[in-house]
This record gives sequence, structure tokens and C-alpha cells, in this order.
Amino acid sequence: MYGFNVVSLDQKGRLAIPAKYRNTLLENNETQIVITKDPQYPSLKIYPKSQWIKISSKLESLQGLDPIVRNLQWTILGNASVTEFDPGGRMLILIPIELRKYADLVDQKQISLIGMGNKFEIWNVNNWEMRQTGGSLAAEILDVVLPESIKSMSF
Repeated sequence: MYGFNVVSLDQKGRLAIPAKYRNTLLENNETQIVITKDPQYPSLKIYPKSQWIKISSKLESLQGLDPIVRNLQWTILGNASVTEFDPGGRMLILIPIELRKYADLVDQKQISLIGMGNKFEIWNVNNWEMRQTGGSLAAEILDVVLPESIKSMSF
């Protein structure tokens, strides 16, 4: 599941997974998606349930006494929203209002959906364009020194 897409966001905050990704999700028997905050950028991550289980298990097993680890756990696990979709339909996914606010998607009719292999990222179209041209975003966090326990993880 790779590639850049501009998709519509309806008034209820739902998006339809593009047809080119639906077959992959169906072949893998995915009927749930997990949406959460990106810990580094004002964007969202979407994981098929099978991928989420792997990532959340790793995060849950980390030592929560490290403040950076704990912050990542709060951001990723604490903001996760599980959504079911109809595998036979358009695969509509509801993005909760709190997550839409975080990623600056409120009142947006078009959003960027980026296929990143085993997950998707959702961005405000303008923020995505800014990031692609090397511009910085006010809400991005680039100066955190990650503990060794986190460095090898792929979010």
C-alpha cells in the first residue's frame, strides 16, 4: 500500500479508502483500522488492525518510567481509535473530531492520504505540501532524543 492520494473527507469526518488499497485489506482479512496521532508531526497514522497489534504490543512492553517513552505511549496508545468498516462496501473510516483537530483537518474537504507500506498517514493537504518542499510546521517535534528502546521501532 504505497503512494500519495488526495481523498475527500465528508461532513461527518469520514473518508473512503481508495479502491487500489481495498483488495490488499480484503486479502489480509482486515475489517478494523486504528487511527492515532503521529508523535512527530501534525498528522495521523492509520494502521490495519494486524499491524496495530504488533506496534501497540511493542509500545506497551516498554518501560513507562522514561518520560519520552511515556509521552510516546500517551500520544500513540492513548489517542488510538479503533474503527470497523464494511469490507464489501466503500470502506468508510470515521476520523474522530479530536484527531481531526490535531491534524488540522476540521473543515477540510480534501485531505492527503499517503500509503506507507503497512500503514497510511493522513495530512492536511497544505501541511503535506509544505513538508514535501522542505518547509517546517509549527507543531512538528524534531529535536527529541529517543531512548534506545524506541530507536529500532517503526511507527
